[in-house]
Amino acid sequence: MTSRRKFISHLVAFIIVAIWGSTFVFTKLLLIVGLSPAMIYTLRFIIAYILLLVFQLIVSRRKKKPFRLLCSSWRDELTMAGLGLTGGTLYFLCENAAMLFTTATNTSLIVCSCPLLTMIVMAAVYHDEKLTSKRLLGSIISCVGMAVVVLNGHFVLHLSPIGDLLAFGACVAWALYSLLIKHVTHRYSTMHITRKVFFYGLVTILPYHLAFREFPSFSVLCRFDVLANLLFLSCVASLICFVGWNWVIRQLGAVDTTNWVYFNPITTIIFAWWILNEVITPYFLIGTILILTGMYLADSHSRGDGK
Repeated sequence: MTSRRKFISHLVAFIIVAIWGSTFVFTKLLLIVGLSPAMIYTLRFIIAYILLLVFQLIVSRRKKKPFRLLCSSWRDELTMAGLGLTGGTLYFLCENAAMLFTTATNTSLIVCSCPLLTMIVMAAVYHDEKLTSKRLLGSIISCVGMAVVVLNGHFVLHLSPIGDLLAFGACVAWALYSLLIKHVTHRYSTMHITRKVFFYGLVTILPYHLAFREFPSFSVLCRFDVLANLLFLSCVASLICFVGWNWVIRQLGAVDTTNWVYFNPITTIIFAWWILNEVITPYFLIGTILILTGMYLADSHSRGDGK
């Protein structure tokens, strides 16, 4: 990969993480008006799936190429179902449910440590994802930096077995998503994979809705602010970001791409400072330096100077 293409891939990953870091505001506004976390997730994926499906149908018609609905084999179709289950339903449900039993700090610390788990899992399964000393050290340094940013000088954790296990479940789900996508990322287009993730994410969330029946009123969904927030979460945070994230995985690999998750708390705090006038502390600056240093060391493996 050329240095220019690699720079663009990292830039895209940074923009995606920055957008994901801002979604807490829009999600919180939807929670305030009465939408449940599961319903927000479902509505996001429904809108994103429809838009991506329509776009692909239009492109296929203009290029006069047949539209591919299914994968080439049932094994690949099952892999796509696994991607929708892990990267969609399990990740979002575990993360949101964890917030009901434990603090936001605990949840952030556990979920944002998923790059380290992803690196270990990928190295254990795939021989080409080597667990080099620089990659491991860089990931650990970034993980420490992320903890410094999230804790913000208040080094007190409130242990909650159920909540912490759910947060770890979200971490495991994302690691499995990174593991599974390697099987299909070079056999199918980025948009095809993303559309399948949305579809099977909706299919696998159905049992939850049948069990709990959390449906918002039509009047709430018709409100301008609700529609605006849902459109941002669907079109930008889901559709564009998932397509972009899967493309970056194709370019950089799952491990180097997932390392950008460490940057998520930084973008969240910057967004809160910009919109909500929250104070940026020295701990934020120290943690940011550690995260960037760790990411640089971890990325040195793919530049060919890792050991």
